[in-house]
Amino acid sequence: MHPYPLALEPILKEKVWGGRRLETIGKSLPENASVGESWELADLQSTSPDGGGGDSARTIIANGPMRGLSVHDAIIAMGPNLLGNTKLTESGCFPLLVKYLDAKESLSVQVHPSPDYAAAHAEAHLKTESWYIVAAEPGSKLYKGVKPGVGRDEFAERIANGTVEDVLIAIDAVAGELHHLPSGVCHALGAGVLVAEVQTPSDTTFRVFDWGRTDRTLHIEQALQCIDFDGALAQDAVTSDGTERCRLLETEFYVLTEARYFGNTQTNVRVGTGARVIMVLSGEGRIESESGAFEPVALSTGRTILIPDAMEPARGFFTRDTVVLEARIPSE
Repeated sequence: MHPYPLALEPILKEKVWGGRRLETIGKSLPENASVGESWELADLQSTSPDGGGGDSARTIIANGPMRGLSVHDAIIAMGPNLLGNTKLTESGCFPLLVKYLDAKESLSVQVHPSPDYAAAHAEAHLKTESWYIVAAEPGSKLYKGVKPGVGRDEFAERIANGTVEDVLIAIDAVAGELHHLPSGVCHALGAGVLVAEVQTPSDTTFRVFDWGRTDRTLHIEQALQCIDFDGALAQDAVTSDGTERCRLLETEFYVLTEARYFGNTQTNVRVGTGARVIMVLSGEGRIESESGAFEPVALSTGRTILIPDAMEPARGFFTRDTVVLEARIPSE
């Protein structure tokens, strides 16, 4: 089988904090549902009951010879032709989880396991994530880190008396900014923000505060063991330098690049550096094989494509201004 661009069917997740804004980026939502997450690329054997629902989560392919099969099936069928030097997880799954999040209301204040906590608790998994702000209502906020000078004891008191927000670092949400959140950073996505999220494939989450909602479990003891109280992990927002391709972030887990195409544009599709995920944040176009090895693949706002490592030369054609977020695993 010739490797070809794999268009992916999203897995939609209803959330108490979700809304209908994902419709603005092309998602077809169930009637009367408050949808908070669109899992664009998922390959998880299992999820946490409190997050992903407890079952496996595997994205289905929407086009070509592998239509109807999962990304995991494609990994088995294509092997190195799909992955190149991309290393799978210990359980043999794709090493990224890629989503859109629509926060009609604020998400819980939460933290993911710190390295020390994960090392001591086999059931807990590191979760490093990055948010690219796609759209933000005026006055909307992100919460990223604990204010300097606030320690574990005071934070615990703030949880008890409901004043956690007062000791979080609040940041204006600005479209086009990237915010990186390593495991251990206490954080929350504020109401009115739509983000594209790239993360390591785990959904272990410890909630400490839920903005007055009382129907979900809090994990205060675990969170207090994981939160970074000295600010060592917090990082400033990153933005594009205005060039056509700008590397926004490189971590041990993934590399993120923003690509911008203006008007009618053609460009080579990059291959040969491992599997690459592209999220079309805005705009439209198509990917065409130079040799006719595969049918053209349409690109539209909100669509996510997995580009195999060994795909034959192809070109991207963009018919109006387009912004793409690319994610790949760094080479060893």
